[in-house]
Amino acid sequence: MQEKGTISIHTENIFPIIKKFLYSDNEIFLRELVSNAVDATQKIKRLATLGQYTGDLGDTTVEVAFDKDKKTITISDRGLGMTAEEIKKYINQIAFSGATEFVEKFKDAKDANEIIGKFGLGFYSAFMVAHTVEINSLSYQEGAEAAKWTCDGSTSFEISEGSRTERGTEIILHINEESEEFLDKWKLQGILDKYCKFLPVTIKFGTKTESVEDGEDEEGKKKWKSIEVDNIINTTSPIWTKSPGDLTDEDYLAFYKELYPMSEDPLFWIHLNVDYPFNLTGVLYFPKVKNDFDFQKNKIKLYSRQVFITDEVKDIVPEFLMLLHGVIDSPDIPLNVSRSFLQADGNVKKINNYITKKVADKLAELYKKDRKVYEDKWNDIGLFVKYGMISEEKFAEKGKDFVLLKNTKGEFYTLPEYKEKVKSIQTDKNEQTIYLYATDLNKQDAFIQSANKKDYDVLVMDSPIDSHFIQHLEGKEEKTQLKRVDADVAEKLIQKDDAFANLLSEEQSTKVKEIFEKAIDNKSYSVEIEGLNPEELPVTVTMDEFMRRMKDMAATGGGMGFYGSLPDNYKVAINGNHSVIDKILKAESEEEQTKLAKQSFDLALLAQGLLTGKDLTEFVKRSVGMI
Repeated sequence: MQEKGTISIHTENIFPIIKKFLYSDNEIFLRELVSNAVDATQKIKRLATLGQYTGDLGDTTVEVAFDKDKKTITISDRGLGMTAEEIKKYINQIAFSGATEFVEKFKDAKDANEIIGKFGLGFYSAFMVAHTVEINSLSYQEGAEAAKWTCDGSTSFEISEGSRTERGTEIILHINEESEEFLDKWKLQGILDKYCKFLPVTIKFGTKTESVEDGEDEEGKKKWKSIEVDNIINTTSPIWTKSPGDLTDEDYLAFYKELYPMSEDPLFWIHLNVDYPFNLTGVLYFPKVKNDFDFQKNKIKLYSRQVFITDEVKDIVPEFLMLLHGVIDSPDIPLNVSRSFLQADGNVKKINNYITKKVADKLAELYKKDRKVYEDKWNDIGLFVKYGMISEEKFAEKGKDFVLLKNTKGEFYTLPEYKEKVKSIQTDKNEQTIYLYATDLNKQDAFIQSANKKDYDVLVMDSPIDSHFIQHLEGKEEKTQLKRVDADVAEKLIQKDDAFANLLSEEQSTKVKEIFEKAIDNKSYSVEIEGLNPEELPVTVTMDEFMRRMKDMAATGGGMGFYGSLPDNYKVAINGNHSVIDKILKAESEEEQTKLAKQSFDLALLAQGLLTGKDLTEFVKRSVGMI
């Protein structure tokens, strides 16, 4: 048996295009070839189960090997095998059925996965790294003859009689000069770990050294010896392929450590398992989410039939669930996916909705089962829940039942509970219920105390997402407004009909304003004389709630960039009823008035953490001089 021929395509330059265009993703050749070997192995097992193959299955391990001297990489299996006719059919014809279209359209493709998936070029990815590829195969069919196929990267091939004596296929890649980096044990181990770690058929890559017990020495201490064992790179039955009833908490935690060796234990997890209207399995873990949540993303790994595809799952998993860690496996997502495919695919949208629902159901279950435990975990999961409510309407609808608000006393409330708590005392003259919040308990302590003196409650909103969550709450809660506790003096935050009157005359008010404007000498600070409680501070510096919030949102990428570029502007509220203001008016000289006004203003800046550098140094010197 000897045959030479030409692969049936209309162009001669298909291989150079594959090599050139896919070069940046050339490591996927190993994923494609090992996946093919695994498929062939699973098929022979299936035939044996059905009674259509009665021979001895024997060892079905897939082997990957390399020879640095001969410059070869070999992938061998004991699967179905192929006859010469099948090689011609599957390798020369079907694998290249989209080749002509590929040549016409390759320029529009965004990445290697898109090309390979679209045009069935999985096997031919071998030519990204090899100048010549050999296939040696023996079919499982009775009486079949071994066949050998050779191709040098042109459209010419040669089929001859093979020498293989056992069922299965061996693919030998003769590595080209540019790809000799792959003739390295650790390089290949890394690729196998990445793509093949959970394939359902055992994969061997050389051997490794292990220490085993070897009796005891004269002192009764254990002795050890080194032995060479097969280097098996995969776990064939990862936990997402098993029933949750067969798994313990330890199993889930051990798997998490396998995926993320350096991470803290997760808070809890969800086991996904659905077979209609699409197939999906997986395990999603809730990590302890830090405030720098942007760095937590891309920790979900996407698999298709246990073959790793990508850890960029943006279009499969809703944006807010990107904070989760874990694994999703769906055969309904093709192995070779492109971004444009994911965005348009109906199954992907269904998967997206399903995962959102499962996560919401899990959180609701945890909340109902043990509220105290849920509250204890709130600092870790609150950011995640709020993020979800802001970005996903379906999640927001469910989330309103288990989102919690925490106040400065460390107490937790659901949305209805909190509304009921503050409604009577924190409703202003316009019948708006005002929720007060703090973002920095230390810096805003004086304002929090002022609010507490009036029996107002103050929420803690100190996560990066809270400026957006506040907007969300105001949109969802009727007649409700949120104000940062230092956005104004306490009396003005929640305006009542029984406000204090300003005891200064109009002339005195004008005079005080002039004194402070001269002392401050900064257009960014707008001075206003207020009628406030005499026990409040003589001067308070605040930023308008709207302006501050827009700036906060701009800082966290909320599309408010315009506000982020505006200069800071502050309101200086002078308490006309405070004794210090009376003292300033009665000061003997203009110099003394300015000095007292400047001191009062600097104290207000200090309370807001705004007094720094030279101004702080001057304030300290002046304070020492006044003692």
